[in-house]
Amino acid sequence: QVQLVESGGGLVQAGGSLRLSCAASGRTFSRYPAGWFRQAPEKEHELVAAISPSGGSTNYADSVKGRFTISRDNAKNTVYLQMNSLKPEDTAVYYCAASQALVGVITEEYGYRYWGQGTQVTVSS
Repeated sequence: QVQLVESGGGLVQAGGSLRLSCAASGRTFSRYPAGWFRQAPEKEHELVAAISPSGGSTNYADSVKGRFTISRDNAKNTVYLQMNSLKPEDTAVYYCAASQALVGVITEEYGYRYWGQGTQVTVSS
C-alpha cells in the first residue's frame, strides 16, 4: 500500500513559479513510476508529467513542455513538480499518482493505482 500527500499549491500571479511536492509512504515507492495529473473545472483529468522509477525518463504534456519539470528523490520518497512561467490556464487541482508497474513512464490514467488528495493551484492574470 502506498499513500501520497501533495503540498505546495497556492495562489500565484501569471509568470510566477510554484513547486509541488508529493510525499509517499511505503518502502517500495522508489520502484514505481509516478506522475502528476490535473483537473480544471469542467475539464477532463489530464496528465501533466510522468517519471520512471529511477527518474531517468520523463514525459510531459505539450501544454507544459519547457515550463514544468518533474523530478524525484527516492531517498526521500518524494516526487516534485517545478512549475515556472505559470499561466491562468494552469489553474487546476493537481494530483500525484503512483503506478504499480515496475518499469517505464506511465502516461495513461488507468495505469495508476495510488492517488493523492490533490492540491489547488490558482494562477491569476
